Amino acid sequence: MDAINQPLLDVRDLSVAFHQPSGTSVAVDHISFEIKRGECVALVGESGSGKSVSALSILKLLPYPTASHPSGSIRFQGRELLGLSEREMRGIRGNDISIIFQEPMTSLNPLHTIEQQISEILQLHNPISGAKARARTLELLTQVGIPEPETRLQSYPHQLSGGQRQRVMIAMALANEPDLLIADEPTTALDVTVQAQILTLLAEIRTRLGMSMLFITHDLGIVRRIADVVCVMNGGKIVEQGPVEQVFTAPKHPYTRDLLAAEPKPDPAPPQPDSPVVISASDLKVWFPVRRGLLRSAVGFIKAVDGVTLSVRKGETLGVVGESGSGKTTLGLALLRLITSLGPIVFLGKNIQGLRFKEMRPFRRDMQIVFQDPFGALSPRMPVGDIVAEGLSVHQSGLSREEREARVIKALRDVGLDPATRFRYPHEFSGGQRQRISIARAVVLEPNFIVLDEPTSALDMLFQAQMVDLLRELQRKRDLTYMFISHDLRVVASLASHLIVMRDGKVVEEGPASELFKSPQTDYTRALFAAAFRLEAAPGDVVAE
Repeated sequence: MDAINQPLLDVRDLSVAFHQPSGTSVAVDHISFEIKRGECVALVGESGSGKSVSALSILKLLPYPTASHPSGSIRFQGRELLGLSEREMRGIRGNDISIIFQEPMTSLNPLHTIEQQISEILQLHNPISGAKARARTLELLTQVGIPEPETRLQSYPHQLSGGQRQRVMIAMALANEPDLLIADEPTTALDVTVQAQILTLLAEIRTRLGMSMLFITHDLGIVRRIADVVCVMNGGKIVEQGPVEQVFTAPKHPYTRDLLAAEPKPDPAPPQPDSPVVISASDLKVWFPVRRGLLRSAVGFIKAVDGVTLSVRKGETLGVVGESGSGKTTLGLALLRLITSLGPIVFLGKNIQGLRFKEMRPFRRDMQIVFQDPFGALSPRMPVGDIVAEGLSVHQSGLSREEREARVIKALRDVGLDPATRFRYPHEFSGGQRQRISIARAVVLEPNFIVLDEPTSALDMLFQAQMVDLLRELQRKRDLTYMFISHDLRVVASLASHLIVMRDGKVVEEGPASELFKSPQTDYTRALFAAAFRLEAAPGDVVAE
């Protein structure tokens, strides 16, 4: 094949096996696909189907020798990658092929500033001065939508929101303008308005550089918008592939048809005006001081939550939406007394603001949280069964070992995991499976109030619909109260009784969810909803920033 017609990336008959003392498992089973120059190929499928493992194989980032390739070939620009040494691969990674990982907090160095991490990528592959690297870093941060990038250069990853961390990862991946960009769920942590901006940015860069993309996602709306070709994976195999419109319009495989039909059912919990208030807050504030100078004096404040008043009744779901960095997660952490705040917080009839650690402990069983980043929230040193049972050991120490085991098994079954996997560790699961483990850890205690911080963002469409059904079923069965934080407005609409829209730490609009979705009153809310709907548009439609 001549160089002009040769695909940029050619994957043929690739298999990936993992070898463990308990035996060998095949994660990817004889898959083949190619990516042409300037083309975007999407890999879609349920969590654990082998999408990310396939992508990591291209850059040889799997844990070798635990992982192996029983068969297959990966050719990039006509060059076989599987036979290259680690030194040769380092010249390709970050320069010719870049990757955006699914979980930014585990990919960014917690000890280095944002400027150091982006500059390192630039200077590793290019003879560039410190001043030019800084200018290029600012340009990249601006391109990916980081507000006031100059103030973020010296920030550390933990000082950014989940969406902002993901944008930094995208900036690092685009730094050297690679020929192939592998994007593993790159917009998972982003709100819909920034999703639209990032997709527009990636499309513009593709056009300008002729860059190719391998786009891994569970969001079919994004696939329709950005991809030229789609490969549907299930059980480690590609069960269907072809042009996006052809596959979406006339799917041939039953799994593809199930995937396209999966959608959270719009059946939110009804308002409960006569039920008791589970949790309320009045004029709640969370201000972080900005310190400068030799003495680190406070010269101002970042008002993450600025005067929020709310109440949630038993059996209701409070939906919280807004852009990344608007204060949604901070509000949830403040209500659970996991960060310092000002203003009364009344939980189950008692003001818990100001209570000390030991005084708060009796309330912890009744209030739980599912974090946005499951990998960062799960101990890598504990098997899954111990992680789920940990809360029972602390808050229900009277249970026998057999009773704890039975509760753990039931919780894992409730969230769609095989109880036999409870002896494995978090790194042995996919991102979506780890999120289900986090949900199992929260519900095993049968709490009254759960803060769900983007609990479905890491899940594919099939499991997303199943998880929404599960959360709804648990709520009705146990009369649970939820605070549901999400940028996926379809999921929020399917669960929320009441809705608040946040921006810059303030509530800009609130009301019954059904009314707000039908008739938003503020320009910001209308723009937020419009961006969500446009992400479902057909390829070629323009998404406004």
